Amino acid sequence: MNIVRLFKIASVVLRHGIDEYLINASARLRWLHPILSKGNRYAAPRGERLRLALESLGPIFVKFGQVLSTRRDLIPPDIADELALLQDRVPPFPSSQVRTMLEAAYGKGLQDVFVSFEEDPVASASVAQVHFAQIMVNGVCKNVAVKVLRPGLLPIIENDIGLLYTLGGFVERFFVDGRRLKPREVVGEFDKHLHDELDLMREAANCAQLGRSFADKKLLLVPDVYWDYCNQSAMVMERMDCVPVSAFDRLRAEGIDIKKLSREGVEIFFTQVFRDGFFHADMHPGNVQVAISGPHKGTYVSLDFGIVGTLSEIDKHYLAQNFLAFFNRDYKRVAQAHIESGWVPANTREDELESAVRSVCEPIFGRPLKDISFGLVLMRLFQVSRRFNVEIQPQLVLLQKTLLNIEGLGRQMNDELDLWETAKPFLERWMNEQVGWRGWLESFKQEAPQWAKIAPQVPRLLHAALNAQAHPPAAPVRRARAADASGFYTNFWLAIIALLLFALVLTLWMPMLLE
Repeated sequence: MNIVRLFKIASVVLRHGIDEYLINASARLRWLHPILSKGNRYAAPRGERLRLALESLGPIFVKFGQVLSTRRDLIPPDIADELALLQDRVPPFPSSQVRTMLEAAYGKGLQDVFVSFEEDPVASASVAQVHFAQIMVNGVCKNVAVKVLRPGLLPIIENDIGLLYTLGGFVERFFVDGRRLKPREVVGEFDKHLHDELDLMREAANCAQLGRSFADKKLLLVPDVYWDYCNQSAMVMERMDCVPVSAFDRLRAEGIDIKKLSREGVEIFFTQVFRDGFFHADMHPGNVQVAISGPHKGTYVSLDFGIVGTLSEIDKHYLAQNFLAFFNRDYKRVAQAHIESGWVPANTREDELESAVRSVCEPIFGRPLKDISFGLVLMRLFQVSRRFNVEIQPQLVLLQKTLLNIEGLGRQMNDELDLWETAKPFLERWMNEQVGWRGWLESFKQEAPQWAKIAPQVPRLLHAALNAQAHPPAAPVRRARAADASGFYTNFWLAIIALLLFALVLTLWMPMLLE
């Protein structure tokens, strides 16, 4: 651990008065406050002081604050609101370092890789920066964006993460709510996401996956990845002619319907979550843009794929059930879904949970976004979660962060948007496709190849089962009679299953064989 860095952190904590509420939160350390504060009084609220302290400690702590802002189940709402304002802005690193890194990665001079390369970056953040360039692809010159990893980042990250783990252990040991807040677990989440962002091949793969999900380009444009130019420290992708979704004056000047964009944004989110189970989890205005030229003018453009979220089929099913129940004001079904999924203890009283959820959600229905504070709704939901010992699902933390991002964007774009009415038809259609005859047919198509592989084995397996029933091992008479009776029904159902399997496989594959 770097002692100098530790002393710097301590000085920043004291300068911004963070010790005032850190120490007061611990009964065992409260006696230190008069000594350390020396009678200081701070005009700024605690959340603002914490945000300023994290910004002064550098980009790694800024990113940690951004992740922490999503955990409204762990921190007070005033602090979460301030941390959500943290911006990942850092000066660019010199172009000479960019050249050195890229030439080392490609094993040749920059002029031998790119037709042209702009040395001044167009964007710079704590992990990487972006340059515009041109490459030749099959004899055609392509405009591209080159994302380059910031050099010497790993040792800094490892050192600061180590300090954060130490601070987390300190909080767990000395603070009343330390164990409930699970600070080391939060640091672990941050550690994972940060290390994922350090591998640009992983980000390129995320970009390609999202691009396949929206290959028709009707709702969302995703830049193409040029794999021959990608490695762990550099990513080359299609350059998109777009502007941030928050540039409303420019969008209006281009004749783009912002209210239509707001509705499509809701559909994109629910499509990613429920259809694909794979969603962009860093949807601030810098990463969500709008095309301003070409055949897809007015279509959303997604950028920066370092942080993505995934959901299992079980997660998607229970989330959809919960959303639909919310939209239909069926709070009893919400309570049942939470109990069935194991998100609350099995002995939870259904009627009490139903009543608590109703008290949170009923006041917001039928209102436009301008009249709803999702921050307040989430705060009350987390109060309910603590009361009923709801287990916070790690895979849903990023989803919560994305929901808050979408709320902020939606509020700026169209504060008259009725989120419920916009989302409800999509969810109803999705649920019908999952549990109706369309869902059954889709499952059948997916499983058909496996059935085709197993079907030829059915006669042999059926013969083996019949043979085993016909020549059972010696047993008492009463057991033999029972075996004869059960054997008849076993054979009968085995034969029925075999016939059904053959019929299904022939129905699916015969048209292909006859072509």
